[in-house]
Amino acid sequence: MNYFLTGKGNITGDEPSTPATNPKKTVTTFVVLTFALSSIFWYLTSRTPLVADNATILLLYTVGSMWCPALAAVITRLYYQRNLKGFGFGLGKPIWLLVGILLPIAAGLIMFGLAWISGIAPFNLEGAANILTLTFIPSLLFAIALNCFFAAGEEFGWRGFLVPELARFQTFTQLALLSAAIWTLWHFPMILFGPYHGTGSLIFSLAVFIPSVMGAGLILAWLRIISGSVWVAVLFHGFWNYFIQQFYPALTQTTDSGEMMLGEFGWFAAIMYVILAIIFWYYRKKLPELPAEGV
Repeated sequence: MNYFLTGKGNITGDEPSTPATNPKKTVTTFVVLTFALSSIFWYLTSRTPLVADNATILLLYTVGSMWCPALAAVITRLYYQRNLKGFGFGLGKPIWLLVGILLPIAAGLIMFGLAWISGIAPFNLEGAANILTLTFIPSLLFAIALNCFFAAGEEFGWRGFLVPELARFQTFTQLALLSAAIWTLWHFPMILFGPYHGTGSLIFSLAVFIPSVMGAGLILAWLRIISGSVWVAVLFHGFWNYFIQQFYPALTQTTDSGEMMLGEFGWFAAIMYVILAIIFWYYRKKLPELPAEGV
């Protein structure tokens, strides 16, 4: 049974997409376009020296690559469907939007909180004095909005387009793992040839990044399907990027042990996301009707 056409558990958040298209063709087209468009910015990044004077241009290249999945998704939708239905632009139930906000904040607090308590990376009182003030609130809100805008470029593609298309012919386990794997591979050029990696070796960065993003991809796929809204994924991604890359690090003293533990390229995120992914996967039967798992 195709739940997109029956309307039962419609995960797109829109009316059923028309005309009917072969999801394997749309997925292949989207992935090829995404990597082709992104390669432009990957090349430009690899040719730009990593120095302070180039910080702004490197940021623009990064943002450009982050919006390539959205552009590829729009092109694919228009080519095959002649419309932009199916992205899940509806807000859905507020509870899921709240989960998209609070889950990354809580996960980051656990990560950095344990580092503070254990002394691996002590709490930075000076940084806290600068941040935990009323005057910081406008900057906080602007930074969160900016990070959500950046994240939207990816999420409109990965969770707005790819996950619903895969759900048309795959089980949740299959679509979660495949979408997460594609998302993970898409980051590799920026890790290998760009500035997007941890302070340790590239091998260590990849070793912790792969399980982290695979786990996050499964969680985001689950949230996208249960909510029917791509905005849940946008909020999760945007809040995670801000709090993990900027807010919590500003409250934390830099140490060698902390560099290995914390952030997107820390070992704690890898362990945490794997555990969370297993929990979300366990509750996959709570999702709207999908093709049978076969087990």
